[in-house]
Amino acid sequence: MATYINADYWNPDDYVGPDAGYPVSVEVAVNSELQSIAPSAIIELFELQLNTLQHGANDIYRFHAGANLNANGDMVWAGNTYLRFPIEAEGFAYEGRGSLPRPKIRCSNILGTITALLLTLPQGLEGAKVTRIRTLARFLDGVNFPGGINPYGPVDPSHPELPREIYYVDRKSNETRDVVEFELAAAFDLASVRAPKRQCLANICQWEYRSAECSYTGSNYFDENDGSVPTLAQDVCGKRLSSCKARFGVTAALPFGSFPSIGTYFT
Repeated sequence: MATYINADYWNPDDYVGPDAGYPVSVEVAVNSELQSIAPSAIIELFELQLNTLQHGANDIYRFHAGANLNANGDMVWAGNTYLRFPIEAEGFAYEGRGSLPRPKIRCSNILGTITALLLTLPQGLEGAKVTRIRTLARFLDGVNFPGGINPYGPVDPSHPELPREIYYVDRKSNETRDVVEFELAAAFDLASVRAPKRQCLANICQWEYRSAECSYTGSNYFDENDGSVPTLAQDVCGKRLSSCKARFGVTAALPFGSFPSIGTYFT
């Protein structure tokens, strides 16, 4: 068993052992509840996190399937609200050998809710981070229960949970007007993964002009041929390395979103 500096809160900075960064108090609390004569229900929660590079935002969506407790409403755990959403998740079991699990999450698409979300994301949900959180009703916030009091006892401030499982959306495997299904992959599942994840182009910047990745916010304006123009309305990026140099300077560090050295051979 690893030794931890601070046993009151789950803080990865306190971790000094080879196990996952869970304080002893959290691990003991979970095991004690699971091994009791009448353990409370296991609660399964999910977090879906977008990333700015692929999706243009860093939003986090929290949801649960409504199984075991509070099936018809939202759920609050560790101060965060998890919305009730009709989903079905399977395939999380690990085996001692063979390939890593590739879980699937099926989401209700009634009224085209998921389809509408995907239309706002040019690259879809591929690459989004999915975190599976499992705790027990004993450790839910009191607001989930009548009168605001957890009937299993006082709320543990360390919010005990089972070890988190982190996956990434690998692909959309099915879409109908009723259901959308996504296949997940573990972060260290490297089978069939292309490196890098985006296309390698020699001299065509892939960033959106004046986006966070581009980072240009200057008042010097240029046309697509890097010629100076007087107004922002005429300002267009030519997507070339020379376009970057015109805006940031020849000697500056350039946020050029491409790979100029492709096709260059060194002897």
